[in-house]
Amino acid sequence: MSRWLVVGSGGMLGQDLVATLTAEGGDVTGLTRRDLDITDGAAVRAAVRAARPDVVVNCAAWTAVDDAETHEDQAHQVNATGAAHLAEACAVGHGDGQTRLVQISTDYVFAGDARTPYAEHAPVAPRTAYGRSKLAGEQAVLRLLPRAGYVVRTAWLYGAHGSNFVATMIRLERERPTVDVVDDQRGQPTWTADVARQVVALVRSGGAAGVFHATSSGDATWYDLAREVFTLLGADPDRVRATSSSTYVRPAPRPAYSVLGHDGWARVGVEAIGDWRLALRRAFPALARAAG
Repeated sequence: MSRWLVVGSGGMLGQDLVATLTAEGGDVTGLTRRDLDITDGAAVRAAVRAARPDVVVNCAAWTAVDDAETHEDQAHQVNATGAAHLAEACAVGHGDGQTRLVQISTDYVFAGDARTPYAEHAPVAPRTAYGRSKLAGEQAVLRLLPRAGYVVRTAWLYGAHGSNFVATMIRLERERPTVDVVDDQRGQPTWTADVARQVVALVRSGGAAGVFHATSSGDATWYDLAREVFTLLGADPDRVRATSSSTYVRPAPRPAYSVLGHDGWARVGVEAIGDWRLALRRAFPALARAAG
């Protein structure tokens, strides 16, 4: 049985990954940000030596997209240097080989102006400090672990263990008669529990290292997603009103198109995540309970 080390286990995805592995009887150690500062190379090496994992999953990240615009060095330290520290520790490995590392990444590595889904090998062109820092993390992992490094890009995440758009819509449905939501950004709403299962399936497939896209199938705008949330709450979806992203100007530009392709899964014999609406319906009881 493989030993797993989940770094960033206190986050939304990290909690679901630890829960998924634990439910399957897996040997898993979770380290939160308080437990391990991944910008500290010596601490990372010590943590990996102590855990002796077969697989490390890096869920730790600077995810404050807007703040990264004015704190790019700090974001780079976490998202790029931290990932490199983990890759270096995994390269030493234990026993007969290197430790496998799954680096969680993002749609923000792309320009966000495509019209068809971004393939795993599509050209990258991040337009934000956050995207640049995450791309640098990807590159470090793939360079240092060419045979044992996996990059799993995901996007538009929601789950029961953190702040996210779905939780916000559940709250606003109770608080406001109407909600204005942008209808000119398109992506793939994705449940963190589905991503967790996808990561486990990827590792257990024994497939070759490389880049994979773990998002739900289909696509939607934030407006579409908000209407679906209202519908699942039994509320009138027409209370959600469409607006444009120009209404909400932010320091970091949001990608207009964040739809990712999923062809990479076929080469490792793993099915892609299913339709986003079906996933949201499966997730919704837990999301509603978490929202109180």
